[in-house]
Amino acid sequence: MIGIIVTGHGTFATGLTSGLRLLAGEPSDYEAVDFDPEESLEVLTEDLQNALGRLKECEGVLILADLTGGSPYNTAVRMKLGGLDQVEIIGGASLPILLDAYMSRNMISDPAVLARTSLEAGKSQTICFEAPSEKAAAEEDDEIELDD
Repeated sequence: MIGIIVTGHGTFATGLTSGLRLLAGEPSDYEAVDFDPEESLEVLTEDLQNALGRLKECEGVLILADLTGGSPYNTAVRMKLGGLDQVEIIGGASLPILLDAYMSRNMISDPAVLARTSLEAGKSQTICFEAPSEKAAAEEDDEIELDD
């Protein structure tokens, strides 16, 4: 199984974990690493290394970071470039990406494939709501009843 680490600024990782728990139950082979404002990059690096150590029995690890180019993402990238072959990193993580990765990792054994498929799932869940035109809304009102 592929382990998952979520990391980000403030309590981003804890927040996504809360959403994951609500939708999928208590996660396993999973770590949340928050990056608090008063922490240094050395502390973040140590926290990520410790999380990787707890997932050492996994076939690989997917790291989901909040902002591409932010400190948690950059720290994970530096760690990967230091020789972590079975680690993949996604920047710009969201709950749809996390949920897809978490639910798909039983069927996908390659962290790179899991990263790509989860990223595509996240992209497909990112939309901008557009209100229907007044004419279309009037036609829909005749067909659909909305609860108040």
